Amino acid sequence: MEKKMINAEHAPAAVGPYCHAVQAGDLVFTSGQIGLNPETQELAEGIEAQTTQVLENLTEVLKAADLTLDDVIKTTVFLDDVNDFGVVNGIYETYFSGSKPARSCVEVGALPKGALIEIEVIAAK
Repeated sequence: MEKKMINAEHAPAAVGPYCHAVQAGDLVFTSGQIGLNPETQELAEGIEAQTTQVLENLTEVLKAADLTLDDVIKTTVFLDDVNDFGVVNGIYETYFSGSKPARSCVEVGALPKGALIEIEVIAAK
């Protein structure tokens, strides 16, 4: 199976040795996105702003693969504090209002750059 690396012009630069996403067959696997502003490479302030920025970044990554959030079949949400679940869920729901993918959500010990949230997705063409 051929793999195609995808890098989005309007998403934050990777903070490590990886690409924004990889397409393998009809599936696209994104790297986890944190709430970095793509213009400043700085984290947004607070869980609400970071969640919104993460979902905007994922939108740009998917756009570079000719996909949208409606094409997402699975998400994994990593939270620095599971007590933020309700706030994150409210924002998440506005981005996935039509097509609701399968989802996992876990609390982790720490995220890159001190982020409060990270989300990765799997989408299908």
